[in-house]
Amino acid sequence: MATVTAAMVKQLREMTGAGMMDCKKALSNTDGDMDKAVEFLREKGLAAAAKKAGRIAAEGLVKALVENDKKAVVVEVNSETDFVAKNVDFQNYVGEVAAQALETKAQTIEEFMAEPWALEPSKTVEQELSSKISVIGEKLSIRRFEKMEIENGCIVSYIHGGGRIGVLVEAETDVVNEAVKEALKNVAMQIAALKPQYVSRDEISDEFIEKEREILKTQAKNEMPDKPDNIIDKMIIGRLNKELKEFCLLDQQYVKDGDLTVGKYLQQVSKEVGGAVTVKKFVRFETGEGMQKKEENFAEEVAKQIGQ
Repeated sequence: MATVTAAMVKQLREMTGAGMMDCKKALSNTDGDMDKAVEFLREKGLAAAAKKAGRIAAEGLVKALVENDKKAVVVEVNSETDFVAKNVDFQNYVGEVAAQALETKAQTIEEFMAEPWALEPSKTVEQELSSKISVIGEKLSIRRFEKMEIENGCIVSYIHGGGRIGVLVEAETDVVNEAVKEALKNVAMQIAALKPQYVSRDEISDEFIEKEREILKTQAKNEMPDKPDNIIDKMIIGRLNKELKEFCLLDQQYVKDGDLTVGKYLQQVSKEVGGAVTVKKFVRFETGEGMQKKEENFAEEVAKQIGQ
């Protein structure tokens, strides 16, 4: 029997779009014959996504679930077009993925894809994805998920733009009521709109600040080559502070009240509810962020859908 190598599994996966374990099994069952392995997968209905494997899936949906204010997950599932993202079958599928991710013990997306599909344990998550691709007719991808779980406090979610952006906010507080949840929802909306990178300056490393300082210093020297270094050093302090305010959630100007920062707003809320409300963590997913997208016009997209 031929030895099945990782390179062979990778090649078959790229050819067919089937899951890694399915590719390994196919090669083992066909003595390493690539063509027969493709046939094996097609016969099993696992290569149905093959012709779609090279397409770009950068649309889709972000879905968040929160259980009893203490446990939550946010997932991103991608499709090729916005049409599919609005499809009820796809939306239901994303909900099923989120429900499974809420309970998963997987630490990585690879582990998640390899585990049994909760609604049909004879399949893996990856095999169910391949089946869904066959039904919907586009390349789909479960891109990422992130979970939160706490004992003391509250987690809220916020979905913007029908699933374009999803946010989870975790807060430490002894008071969990509707006023606190509404305040945290406001903070989640802030995160969706202004994309902070950190909760507070305490999370920012000295290395990051020093790197930003050097970048700003170089910019200032290019703008004012005649200024001495000591003057430029004083000038960039203001610029750096302004930049850090934009990076840090608690330092950002609160969008619903320009006279407050988010930190001051939470202090105000804490006073009103009679207990400290402290944001500890947040997660923000935006559909397709950082991914290459196809350049297609609307008419072409409509024609493509009609053709299907």
